[in-house]
Amino acid sequence: MHEDPFDVAEPEPEDDDEGHWYQKESCGITVRVRPFYLEEQSVPHEERYLWAYQVRIENRGAGKVQLMTRHWRIVDGRGQAIEVKGEGVVGEQPVLAPGETFEYASGTPLSQPSGIMSGTYSMQGEDGQTFEVEIPAFPLESPWSQRTLH
Repeated sequence: MHEDPFDVAEPEPEDDDEGHWYQKESCGITVRVRPFYLEEQSVPHEERYLWAYQVRIENRGAGKVQLMTRHWRIVDGRGQAIEVKGEGVVGEQPVLAPGETFEYASGTPLSQPSGIMSGTYSMQGEDGQTFEVEIPAFPLESPWSQRTLH
């Protein structure tokens, strides 16, 4: 699977005043992500830019699933990539019955004013089989990402 790391999902039509939602469904699981630039906590003159992101994971399948691991790929505006892997999310490995949703928030710093995130969750079904669920690619944009030097 060689996807373009800058192939960002289209925002959901139900965008609100708080930002755009990016959505991807795979294997009966829908993942929605909404990024936020944290201007008050960022220090551009020290090349420190911070974002938070809200995630909603919905089980639209027929059986229970458990989120086992996460794998994020974070690419900054210069193309430098960071891989983040670990068990669960925010210290949990949630179990989702059909129709259930799990929501959490997290964040990431960058030394550049823009970037992009994408990734996968490894899920386990009731039958013990594991499968990968895609996290939609979404942009990390700040007011500083619009500046260009001539």
